[in-house]
Amino acid sequence: MKTHKVVVVEDHILLSQAIAGLVNSFDNFKVPYLCKNGKELLTYLKTPQNVPEIVLMDVNMPILNGIETTEIIKKEYPQINVIALSVEGNDETIIKMLKAGAKGYLLKDVEKEVLETALKEVIHTGYYHTKNVANILINSLNDDTPSEGRLKDREIEFIKLVCSELTYKEIAEKMFLSPKTIDGYRDTLFQKLNIKNKIGLVLYAIKNKIVNL
Repeated sequence: MKTHKVVVVEDHILLSQAIAGLVNSFDNFKVPYLCKNGKELLTYLKTPQNVPEIVLMDVNMPILNGIETTEIIKKEYPQINVIALSVEGNDETIIKMLKAGAKGYLLKDVEKEVLETALKEVIHTGYYHTKNVANILINSLNDDTPSEGRLKDREIEFIKLVCSELTYKEIAEKMFLSPKTIDGYRDTLFQKLNIKNKIGLVLYAIKNKIVNL
């Protein structure tokens, strides 16, 4: 049976060696080398025989972190499956890593059996998600509401009025707010939704069915 190559990218050397030892103890898995950061990994990957099937990627590392490295791998080495292995368990970090291209996300205190299952599942199906990560995906990854939190009622009201023919001054009067406060609503939403102008706000509202044509 084929032996699958797994590279560990982790800036703590003892932890990296321990993870490698676990992986090497699994049937049909082998760690050919270790890397301390994303930059070191990308240097290795320039040599074709160094390209593994799976990378166990830490998120927070110096020089080039896990999110940045995963984005590069997704673009330049799409055949590599990245599994995040991190102490970071907050929703925002998980979502960023999955959006960057990771095929799974595990916490470093995961049981040995779960790590082995994750490696096997990624080889056979292309992804592995724990129940917790699956729930985060369902609730957030495919939802266009911002990761900073869902829109507030007043923000939704503001968006609806923006989609009308009212000026910002008229919107302020209708919402019984000062023009300065309305400017604050606008700027906050631009930042939250990663858009740059009123047209982008209208398109977002249509796409997310805040308003109907």
